[in-house]
Amino acid sequence: MGIRRGLEFAQLTDLGLVRERNEDSFGYWEPENEAEFQKKGRLAVVADGMGGHEGGEMASEIAVQTLCEIYRESPEAEPSQALSEALREAHQRIRAYAEEHPEFRNMGTTCTAAAIRGDRLWFAHVGDSRLYLFRGGRLRRLTRDHSYVNQLLESGVITSAEAEHHPQRNVLTSALGIGRNGASFETSAQPVQLQPGDTLLLCTDGLWGLVGELEMIDTVAAHSPDDACRVLVDKARERGGPDNITVEILRIVSLEPAPSGKPVPDGA
Repeated sequence: MGIRRGLEFAQLTDLGLVRERNEDSFGYWEPENEAEFQKKGRLAVVADGMGGHEGGEMASEIAVQTLCEIYRESPEAEPSQALSEALREAHQRIRAYAEEHPEFRNMGTTCTAAAIRGDRLWFAHVGDSRLYLFRGGRLRRLTRDHSYVNQLLESGVITSAEAEHHPQRNVLTSALGIGRNGASFETSAQPVQLQPGDTLLLCTDGLWGLVGELEMIDTVAAHSPDDACRVLVDKARERGGPDNITVEILRIVSLEPAPSGKPVPDGA
């Protein structure tokens, strides 16, 4: 996998200490052709499958493969539209696979994707995998969990402290492959203007459920992306590793302006 200059990239997935299968998947894509790279940029994806047996593993794999394929082939000039198209297609492919294989009828997956074109970031998201932006020693979570507990939190029924230990915190309200009418997903309303030194972190709940945001900040600030991935996964394993653990880190070294477009407000 070739990575152009201007970006430091690392990814790591781990079975954890309890699960028999790794139902997480991840992917990274950028075009080999320079002209295509100017049009499409880079794409990073993580997905956390569910469904038992091999269902979750297959669902997350389908999601990542579909996101990369549809984003690559989409004629849409706007990355957010291409990402939306890719999520819709991934949902339909997972549904179709489950219909052909009844033993996987409950298969589904979260999916979080980040597209960088020039100096701007677009993202799309369903479920409770997360995308974070680190800048200047501070952290901002760009995605919103599609979960029952997050609904309770946003409505004021429970506090953040109660949400951390709620027994139903892993119950999702939306996921690819679940529901006949399509999954409810979110895309960035406006692209985020990136800066040299920014770091993006995509991860499944096997990481963020055990490693706090302050620890993430310290780890990302102190290590290269490769080392930071290993340190974060090790922290999750040290705390029992009850779930699969997946993380991708993209550190922006240098940027070129996006090929075209109107000025974009700073989104971070």
